[in-house]
Formats: sequence, structure tokens, C-alpha cells
Amino acid sequence: QVQLVESGGGLVQAGGSLRLSCAVSGSAFSINVMGWYRQAPGKQRELVATITSGGRTNYADSVKGRFTISRDSVKNTVALQMNSLEPEDTAVYYCYAWMKLFIISRQSDYWGQGTQVTVSS
Repeated sequence: QVQLVESGGGLVQAGGSLRLSCAVSGSAFSINVMGWYRQAPGKQRELVATITSGGRTNYADSVKGRFTISRDSVKNTVALQMNSLEPEDTAVYYCYAWMKLFIISRQSDYWGQGTQVTVSS
């Protein structure tokens, strides 16, 4: 069974940095997109950043210039370096992958369990 296993997160003061990591546990035929979403209390889940197998990145406007997404396609991992954190970045961060488990299967969405990031002012 394939799972997305997250690490990192925690409590940091405004202006500080954190790094989130996520690894695909198990094997997959192909992983097209990996990324991060977040959900703050009372709000909908929103995109933070994604990266394709070809290295193309996409960022939410609110994190551009502060967050950097990277990916190791050999190890099937994705990381999110978060700098200049703001209290508005406080949320549960979810690892995401759009992947195909077997050659005959469809591309499907997979999610991690979520990790809390709290930024104090």
C-alpha cells in the first residue's frame, strides 16, 4: 500500500524558517506531480506549491519568494523550504502526489496525513 509520509513542521516565530519533507512509501509506476497544500482553521484547503516530474514549479502568490519546493525523483521525495514565515502561514500542511501505481491504473490523487505548522507573532 502506498503512503505519503511527512516529516517536519512545528512551532516557529515569525520571520523564522521550517522545512517539510515527504516521502512516498511503497512503489509507484509514475509520479507526475508532487506538492504541498495547507488548511487553516475555518478555511478551505489551498495549494501552496507543486512540482512536476519535469521540474516545473507552481506557487501560491502568498508564498512566492519565501517558499521553495524541491523534488528528488529517484528517491520519490518532495521538500518545502519555508523562509520568512508569517502568522498567516499557520495551518496543517498536506503532502500531495498525483501518481499512477501500476501501468494499467489511472493517475490518482494521494495525500499525506498532514503536519502542523504554527507561526507565532
